[in-house]
Amino acid sequence: TSGKYYDTSAHLLWVGERTRQPGFAHFEFVRGLENPLGVKISDKATPEDVLEILDTFNPRNIPGRVTLITRMTAEGIRKSLPPMLKAVKDSGKHALWVCDPVHGNGFQAENGFKTRSFDAIRDELEAFFDVHREMGTHPGGIHLEMTGKDVTECLGGDNNEVTMDGERGLGTKYETHCDPRLNAMQSLELAFCVAEKMREVQGFPDLDF
Repeated sequence: TSGKYYDTSAHLLWVGERTRQPGFAHFEFVRGLENPLGVKISDKATPEDVLEILDTFNPRNIPGRVTLITRMTAEGIRKSLPPMLKAVKDSGKHALWVCDPVHGNGFQAENGFKTRSFDAIRDELEAFFDVHREMGTHPGGIHLEMTGKDVTECLGGDNNEVTMDGERGLGTKYETHCDPRLNAMQSLELAFCVAEKMREVQGFPDLDF
């Protein structure tokens, strides 16, 4: 055998924003594994925090070893992501940058349901692509919580909007047992948003619907 350690319960393991601190159990557990690793990064992190994570989890600077998953809100992305990108780029360290625009945009609605704002999710996603374009870095992917069902768990959307009350009210098809999910139409609208941002980077004209 190789003598190396793998967590065979998953392929890519990730450490959360609240447990990514050096010395914490999750951090210390995954640092000894050969699996590819993901780390959630909020706007509370500093460029120095990010560099320490990369030094610890990827001392040999292997491309693809570490995925940095931002969850910052749109405002946090525009303010805090640029210095992180610059620090990593200047250091020559390899990291795959992924945007999680859902987990930083949750709140409890007035009817007591845990929900998310579609507009806030889209704003964060657009900010992620905008900042990478401005910094000359590569937006490597997105992470969403979604379903193909027509649920009413996240407020908003351009088509078949989920509202607080009424026929498309938040509580009418709230089926999740954990976190609120984007429904099929909301997910498709975000896919078109990503397509538009990718076309911008390539200098292509806007899509005409």
